[in-house]
Amino acid sequence: MEEGIDHRIVSVNSIKMHIAEKGLGPVVLFLHGFPELWYSWRHQIHALSSLGYHAVAPDLWGFDDTEGPTSITSYTCDHIFNELVALIDSLGVEQVFLVAHDCVPFTPRSPQMMPMDRMRGFFGDDYYICRFQAPGAIEAEIAELETGRPVTEKWTGVQVKVPVEFIVGDLDMVYTTVGTKEYIHNGGFKKDVPFLEEAVVMEGVGHFINQEKAEEIGSHIYDFIKKFK
Repeated sequence: MEEGIDHRIVSVNSIKMHIAEKGLGPVVLFLHGFPELWYSWRHQIHALSSLGYHAVAPDLWGFDDTEGPTSITSYTCDHIFNELVALIDSLGVEQVFLVAHDCVPFTPRSPQMMPMDRMRGFFGDDYYICRFQAPGAIEAEIAELETGRPVTEKWTGVQVKVPVEFIVGDLDMVYTTVGTKEYIHNGGFKKDVPFLEEAVVMEGVGHFINQEKAEEIGSHIYDFIKKFK
């Protein structure tokens, strides 16, 4: 365990969730990506807690010390969303500063094409997400299972209407994928996320920016959220 960071298990709806936390003040909720853990945010937990914030980083649904149901149907966007809302409630606050890794730029849901079809078209069947679709097909790796279209149908046409800062590395495949740079810089991203304040492109950095450039990412987070404290 990382020295100086507290750990506990909290009950959120139907599961037991492990969280790492440090500090007092407004809550900054750090969400890890695939296939990571709370530990990927250790640098930022120390940095933000020292600046007057309560830094909280859970192991998400099914990762490490947080319970993971065996049913495939338990891993929908709604399940994850509801558990995070319950976590926020358990912290005794009504709102948090949300910091997430492994997120692509927000794009509107497309009723015309399922996400897996789009990924296979861009990257082929060997792309890791495509390979992890069939239960049991890759026993040595963590399965990432498609959730289906009806779950997100209610989000068709939805915009993200909270202040946002987006940070990406210029070597990240998310950024270099065909069409992504144009979407971010030519107005499409701003249209779908109207309160986007800045899209930061960090030079010489890949996908795991919060660990590759830990100090710089901590500064970006602090400079952004201190405006709303």
